[in-house]
Amino acid sequence: MALQKEIVAIAKQAKDASRQLSHISSDVKAGALEAMADGLLKKKTQIVRANKKDIANAKKAKRSKAFIERLMLNALRVKKMSDDLRAINALNDPIGEMIKMWTRPNGLRISKMRVPLGVVGIIYESRPNVTSDCAGLCLKAGNAVILRGGKESLHSNTAIFKVLVEAAEKSGLPKGSINLIPVADREAVQIMLKQIDYIDLIIPRGGESLIRAVVENSMIPVIKHYKGICHTYIDEYADLKMAEEVSFNAKVHRPSTCNAMECLLVHKAIAKYFLPGMVRRLKKAGVEIRGCAKTVKLCSGVIAATTEDYATEYLELILSVKIVNSFQNALDHIAKYGSQHSEAIVTNNFPNGIRFLKEVDAACVYINASTRFTDGNEFGLGAEIGVSTDKLHARGPMGLEELTTYKYIIMGNGQIRK
Repeated sequence: MALQKEIVAIAKQAKDASRQLSHISSDVKAGALEAMADGLLKKKTQIVRANKKDIANAKKAKRSKAFIERLMLNALRVKKMSDDLRAINALNDPIGEMIKMWTRPNGLRISKMRVPLGVVGIIYESRPNVTSDCAGLCLKAGNAVILRGGKESLHSNTAIFKVLVEAAEKSGLPKGSINLIPVADREAVQIMLKQIDYIDLIIPRGGESLIRAVVENSMIPVIKHYKGICHTYIDEYADLKMAEEVSFNAKVHRPSTCNAMECLLVHKAIAKYFLPGMVRRLKKAGVEIRGCAKTVKLCSGVIAATTEDYATEYLELILSVKIVNSFQNALDHIAKYGSQHSEAIVTNNFPNGIRFLKEVDAACVYINASTRFTDGNEFGLGAEIGVSTDKLHARGPMGLEELTTYKYIIMGNGQIRK
């Protein structure tokens, strides 16, 4: 009962703050974001110290290396969080933008004006940088935010939250603009998901089980940031040197992220020229290769892949490989196993590239580039609230515009309907 009261109080406070944030000036928001960025740098020692407690607990719980890598903060990563807040601050304020305007025959002037969503609830797992990224984006878009991180990052999130709140309120933002549910109890999430009177949108970020649980239990609209089973297809017309560099980067650069390649598809016409060298390079970098029967036969040291492998988001140095008989086979494999996140083709055949763009159903589709670019910062969005694999109302990296909705503004001079 006490937990219920605490979370309802947080939600009410956020709703009250959102009404003020919806019309607060761009200058006040800019000053707050700048102060928040400065605060992270000033308190980086305390933040890293808090993070070490979370890292120690994760190691004690025998969490995976990939999990600990996502959880870990150091001075460089705290600086990146600060830089991302400044990048958000440098973007144009979307609130009040007229998206479209037109005049009706009766003289009514109609406009669509961009407005905040209201209160956004973020439910996430082990990445502490989500705390500052989401707070910054929500505030810039005029929204209050309620953050509920995983128990694994509770010390880190709390330390970051305290810095952000102090800076924001000193800069003139209303109390309740940034909120953190400060308990690890899972019941807190269930209570949060029922606050339909106060929270306008829920965004879950994390593993498949978390997102399914949120979708199944939420009474509030949810935008899913689902798993990233990302493919790179090496077409028979690919530049093989480019294909090697793109594939290596997509898998090895940061394998614990949702935009890392989890499956490499190779056209049979170039497999014997491309795969042996590619596999050697990947294995040298510590990647475990799980391949189809043809791949096992062609390359040494490859484990036979199962159907389950092709449906798995590894988030570590493991890669599925499949040699396909045709372009269509590659499309069919992606349609069956992809998660509508990010898909790439490497090809010098323009019609094949355009066909791939048109027929692959994913939030982000690439020609001759690594899937690792699916990132709000890399897209010029300052940072991201996450990568939506939904189609309504946002898809792909969610930045400021995706944290807004619109209302119609109608200007008349006495018109009445007949």
